[in-house]
Amino acid sequence: MANLKEIRNRITSIGSTMQITSAMKMVSAAKLKKAQDAITQMRPYADKLTELLQSLSATLEGEVGGVYSKQKEVSKVLLVPITSNRGLCGGFNSSIIKASIQNMEDNYKGKQVDLLTIGKKGNDILSKNYTVIENHNEVFDDLTFANVSVIAERIMSLFAEGQYDKVELVYNRFKNAATQIETIEQFLPIKPSESKSTTNFDYLFEPSKSEIVLELIPKSLKTQLYKAIRDSFASEHGARMTAMHKATDNATELRDDLLLTYNKARQAAITNEILEIVGGAEALNN
Repeated sequence: MANLKEIRNRITSIGSTMQITSAMKMVSAAKLKKAQDAITQMRPYADKLTELLQSLSATLEGEVGGVYSKQKEVSKVLLVPITSNRGLCGGFNSSIIKASIQNMEDNYKGKQVDLLTIGKKGNDILSKNYTVIENHNEVFDDLTFANVSVIAERIMSLFAEGQYDKVELVYNRFKNAATQIETIEQFLPIKPSESKSTTNFDYLFEPSKSEIVLELIPKSLKTQLYKAIRDSFASEHGARMTAMHKATDNATELRDDLLLTYNKARQAAITNEILEIVGGAEALNN
């Protein structure tokens, strides 16, 4: 009966775990819908703004705003890995940490590489072996464009002052609830447009080219970082919802196996008791 009690306790414990994972799945599903709508609505605007900025960047050399588009010899690099503050979301955080480390080892070996982490999980792991100059966990407490702009301005300032020659974002791009795409995206300097379709067009700038550039470049960079964080935020909830769904399914399967084991052990115990009674009765008759 001791074994039966142990199995019964395990079944109860797994049932409690199922309730927790199921509740977390429902919470993440609700948050995912809002986060997915936000990134889906924002992505076309951000992509078009980036495209416009890249088309304009070829003419910025030596002019106002050229500091953000000037290509330099890369010796000092700043990586911005974007992870989450919480776990229980499958391989969401570990994939970004691995991608960041792989990027440093493959592309920037022998160069100075510093990290500016966004998210507690990435900072906890990467700060053990690499130089983390800043960590911004607080942005997920109130994810707004204004709060992200402060981080973007800090990164832009570090680049403009010449402390870094290149800045890259490492994050999960949201595709759907079950799929997140690891993305390494150049943030600074601004990449020139690879398209040749606009080279034959002349542009008229109103009020003036300098004023447009001064407004457009900072806004585009802030929007690019905000989009990346929004992508990561939606991916986090998609990954957590999928992970909790799998955890609930696994717990259900384990509970069913334990119930079967419990019933077999209970049946065997009852059979043994019956055999003992029958054996005792036969002994008395003899």
